[in-house]
Amino acid sequence: MRIDSELVRSVARLASLDLAEGEDAVLSGQLTRIVDHFETLRAVPDELLGASPAAPPTPLRPDVPSGDPGERPFVGSNAPEVSHGHFVVPRVVTRGG
Repeated sequence: MRIDSELVRSVARLASLDLAEGEDAVLSGQLTRIVDHFETLRAVPDELLGASPAAPPTPLRPDVPSGDPGERPFVGSNAPEVSHGHFVVPRVVTRGG
């Protein structure tokens, strides 16, 4: 699969990344080589691969409430701004170019 410079620029714009002049061409070549490598690995027959060992189960802690509900105002008093019991933070995600 060929990844061209146009696709790299499009993804960079979506990710709000600034690419230097010519960097899109370098990245398109590198990404194409990476994808080609995975395509080559996909061609390996499953019979040549050993069985995957079963992963141990994830240990879970008991779902028991802890802490005093009265501690919440203290947490809010340390925040720069609180509204309706929630922290107020600056907007990070914007639409546009």
